[in-house]
Amino acid sequence: MLLKTLLNHCYKLSSFVFTKVSFSTENNNEKIIIDLESRKNGKKYCSKCHKQCSGYDHLNARLFRFIPIWGIPVFFRYSLRRVTCPDHGIVVEYIPWAEGKSHLTNIFKIYLSQWAKHLSWETVADIFQVQWYHVYESVEHVVEYGLKHRYLEKIKAIGIDEIQYLIGHKYLTLVYQIDSHCRRLLYVGKERKTKSLLRFFYRFGKVRTSLLEVICCDMWKPFLKVIAKKAPNALNILDRFHIMKKFNEAIDKTRRQEVKELEADGHEPILKKSRWCLLKNKNKQKESQLAKLKELLKYNLKSVKCMLLREAFQKFWTYRSSYWAKRFFDQWIDRIKFSNLDEMKKVAKTLLRHEELIFNWFKTKERFSNGIVEGFNNKAKLTIKKAYGFKQFKTIEVALYHQLADLPEPDTTHKFY
Repeated sequence: MLLKTLLNHCYKLSSFVFTKVSFSTENNNEKIIIDLESRKNGKKYCSKCHKQCSGYDHLNARLFRFIPIWGIPVFFRYSLRRVTCPDHGIVVEYIPWAEGKSHLTNIFKIYLSQWAKHLSWETVADIFQVQWYHVYESVEHVVEYGLKHRYLEKIKAIGIDEIQYLIGHKYLTLVYQIDSHCRRLLYVGKERKTKSLLRFFYRFGKVRTSLLEVICCDMWKPFLKVIAKKAPNALNILDRFHIMKKFNEAIDKTRRQEVKELEADGHEPILKKSRWCLLKNKNKQKESQLAKLKELLKYNLKSVKCMLLREAFQKFWTYRSSYWAKRFFDQWIDRIKFSNLDEMKKVAKTLLRHEELIFNWFKTKERFSNGIVEGFNNKAKLTIKKAYGFKQFKTIEVALYHQLADLPEPDTTHKFY
């Protein structure tokens, strides 16, 4: 089978024909060059408005990178025509296999972007003998198409969180859809300010925002203010994940203080190497950690008391009735008030300050949690790490949309793997 026959079957171009296939070797680099010509009766179109135009002249032949065959780079060679457009004047004609001044064919961009989901961009560039910015250009092409064609209707629940992406308190605001039938990234915002989240609601639109039923977030004040202002009808839930995180932070601070006190008083350092046996869930602890915890329970330590209070509070999430949950909550708060655990008292004050939002947990049939969001955040951090640390916000934004947004891809006549 001729290569031209194969291309006509898998990548047919209307108004253009494949004329000649040649094998070239330059500087010990092999490549296949496929010449294209326009059909004699082929129509010419403006590259800006896609309207039919009359011809003006021809430019010198250009090479467009296509998908490699047997590891050998493949190029289309074509002399672009200039056309006279009544609206835009003399411009280059529209060609269906490439856009703008790019030397990569659209199908090759899709091909590179698919590999970029599984490998680092630098590795993809090395394997397919292109530059790093070619991979970025390809991913950006697919992401721009996906953002224009994604479906944003019937979104009922979203989760909002932030991650640090650069040293020096440089954050990203991330918004995810967390409905049971669809979980994906919706928005990437620069920094974690009020404006960062306001931009999401502005882009999302008033109609879609009014249809939101549940919003999960942490206790970051700028986020809470924006949600109260822009989505007053949605149920704002302070999720279980971040609340329990406050408990763990209190336990760890108490443990560190107690280690210093024991060392200063000359006591045995029994709390050394005990961090994870106090913080981890019992079901996920190793045998050595369980043995260490059993030993610590023999002593009257503040950090152990904090851990036991955290375990006691876990019962709060098992209630189905907000009435009985409220009774349990008040009793637990009373226990903290009469204790000598300063860090746990801070946690209790935080819970009381956000009590109304915490009890929204019981107003939904489906138990929503930002645990889903934290899982996405881990994937986001892995994406940034896999890219060897992007510096520019635009590059990070494109990479995150590509990996986590579940965007539709441009239609192709052939699947490559």
